[in-house]
Amino acid sequence: MAIAKEHLILPLQAELGLSRRAAQPRMGCLFTIRKDALSRGEALPISGFGEFLVKQKNSRRGRNPHTQVSMILAARQVLTCKSSGVLRHRLNQGLRST
Repeated sequence: MAIAKEHLILPLQAELGLSRRAAQPRMGCLFTIRKDALSRGEALPISGFGEFLVKQKNSRRGRNPHTQVSMILAARQVLTCKSSGVLRHRLNQGLRST
């Protein structure tokens, strides 16, 4: 389930006591800074949350599942996220191993 920026703006508004009009550009600026860093290939660590990384994927042989035609898929960059231990612990709180 995707989270719209609007759902992130509301808590920012409440936490900082800002108006919606004042919170929107701050959230936009934050996303722009993060997108720019990732576009440059920089790692984006967020304390207590995890680290976003851009990884290079080599070209490879693939197959169209509809036509079964074999093809070479181009090299590309992908965004990955590795969660922090703090976040993993919080996500797994209350879960019991069987």
